[in-house]
Amino acid sequence: MQQIAHIIDEIVTRLYATDSHATVERPDPQFGDVTTNVAMQLAKSLARSPRDIAEEIADALRQEGTFRDVMVAGPGFINLRLQDAGLREWAVGNVPQVLAGTSTVVEYSCPNAFKELHTGHLYQTVFGDILCRILEATGAQVNRTNFSGDVGLHVAKCLWGMVATLDGEYPEKLNDIESSPFARAHWISQCYVRGAGAYEEDEQARATIDTLNVQIYAFHENDDHASSLAQIYWTTRQWSYDYFTAFYDMLRVEQMHFYPESATVPIGMNVVREQLENGNLQKSDGAVVFVGDESKHLHTRVFVTSRGLPTYETKDIGVIWLEREDYHFEKRLILTGNDQKEYMRVVFAAAETFDPSLTGLMTHLTNGTVRFGDGTKMSSRLGNVSRAIDVIDIVREKVRELVQDESLVDDVALGAVKYIFAKYRLGGDIAFDIDETVSLAGNSGPYIQYAHARACSILAKATQTPSLEGEYDESERALLLKISESGEVVARAATELASHGICNYLYELAQEFNRFYEKSRIIGDEREVVRLGLVELYRDTLARGLSLLGISAPNHM
Repeated sequence: MQQIAHIIDEIVTRLYATDSHATVERPDPQFGDVTTNVAMQLAKSLARSPRDIAEEIADALRQEGTFRDVMVAGPGFINLRLQDAGLREWAVGNVPQVLAGTSTVVEYSCPNAFKELHTGHLYQTVFGDILCRILEATGAQVNRTNFSGDVGLHVAKCLWGMVATLDGEYPEKLNDIESSPFARAHWISQCYVRGAGAYEEDEQARATIDTLNVQIYAFHENDDHASSLAQIYWTTRQWSYDYFTAFYDMLRVEQMHFYPESATVPIGMNVVREQLENGNLQKSDGAVVFVGDESKHLHTRVFVTSRGLPTYETKDIGVIWLEREDYHFEKRLILTGNDQKEYMRVVFAAAETFDPSLTGLMTHLTNGTVRFGDGTKMSSRLGNVSRAIDVIDIVREKVRELVQDESLVDDVALGAVKYIFAKYRLGGDIAFDIDETVSLAGNSGPYIQYAHARACSILAKATQTPSLEGEYDESERALLLKISESGEVVARAATELASHGICNYLYELAQEFNRFYEKSRIIGDEREVVRLGLVELYRDTLARGLSLLGISAPNHM
C-alpha cells in the first residue's frame, strides 16, 4: 500500500508541482485491487474538476507499468489492478513492521496467589498472550508481566481457613494434600472460601484475620520462614505459583515475569512517602489518600490505610515503577476486567502526577464478562462453570464428539477456546456458546484448523512441485488478492490492539478458498503447478494466522 501511494505521490508532484499524501484503500474486488481518491483531495487546491484530474493521473499510471488496469470511476476515484507479478509479490510479502523497535510491557492474567483461576483469568491470559504475539509480529519488543497478589486480606482469609482445616498451625500436615498443582490449588481455594465466610459471619474470626493480615506483611519484612504459620504461608504460596505455571503450560502460552505484590510494597511505600512530602498525597483520618479531581471524574483513593497497610493503589504504583526500571518501556499495556476501569484511571492519574514522564505511555485495556450463550453469567453461586479448568474440560469433552483422533483433542479444544475469545471485540461481554465454540462450520477455531488440514490433504496428493510463477485466471487471482491482505490485517490488529479482525480475515480467507476450489480443479489439471502454489501459500497463511492466536495448525483432522 505504501509503495502504491508513493507512486501516486510522485506522479502528482510531477504533474502539479504540489505535495501529495495519497490515501490508498482496498475497494470491493469487483472494482479493482486498490483505489484512491487523490483526485478529489486535490480538486479544491487546483480549482479543477476531480474527474479531469483523475483522468490525467490515470494516464500517467498507465504509462508507469505497475498496473494491469487503471480505471476512473464516479466523481474521480481511480481504481487499479496490479500486474500479476506485483500481486504475487504483495501476497508473499512480510507483515509491515509498524511497531519496529518499540519497547512494550504487557501486564495481563494477574491471578492472585491463594485462589483458583476463574473464567476471567482464562480470557485475560489467552487474550494477553495473543496481543503479545501480534505486537511481536509487527516488530515490537514485548515484555510479558504478571502482577500477583501474595499479601493482603484475601491471603489472611485463606491462611485462617488453612489453620482451621489443618486443626492448627501444623505445616507438616500439608504433606497429606494431593501433590498435583491443580489439586493443591483447589484445596487452597476451599480454605479461602472457608476463611471468607468466617470473616463475614464471625466477629472473632474477623479480628483474628485482620491480625493475620498484619502478620503476613511481617513475614516479608522480617524474612520469617521459621515459624509454623510462616511455613504454611510460604509453602502454599509456592503451591500457587506452581499451579500458575502448570496452568500456563496447559494453555500453551508464554510464561510471564511475576511481580508479587510483596515485592512492590517497599517500592510503592517509598513513592508514597516521597509524594506525601511533595504534597501530591495527603493525610486524612490517619490514612494517606490521593485527592481526586471531580472536574476530571477522578475520585479520591486511599493509598495507605489508617493501620499503616498499603492498599492496591500503592502496590500498583510499585509495579509500575519496577516495570519501568526493568524494561524502560515506551508503552505499557495492562489488561483487566471492565470493573477496574475507574480504579485504574485514578492509578494512572496518580502515577502521572508523581512522575509526569509517564504521561501518555500507559493504556488500560478492559474486557467484559464471560457468559454462556443464553446470556447467563458463569458463576459458582448459580451452579454454572466458574473455574478456568472446568471450561477447558467441558470443551475437551465436546471436542471428543467431533474428532476421532485422541491426539488432536487438546489441539482442537485449545484452538476452540482461544478463537472464541479472540474473535470478540475487546471490552464487550463474551458469549460462550459451546456449540458455536466447537464447530466445524462457521467462524470457529476448529473450522479454521480443519481448513488448514484440508489444504494439507490436497498438497499431499500432489504429483508436481508447487510454484506461484506465471499468470493467473480470475478465480486464482481472487484467492491471491485475499491472501495479500494478511499483512495489513495483522498490522491493523497491532495498532488497534484488537484480535477480532484476524479471526474475521481467516474465516473470509477460508470462504474465498472454498469458492476457488469449487471453480478450479487442482490435482491433474494442466494448471496444477500454479494452483498447488496457491494452495501452499493459502495453507501457510492460515498457519501463520492461527499461530498469532496461539493455536496449532494440525495437518489432519
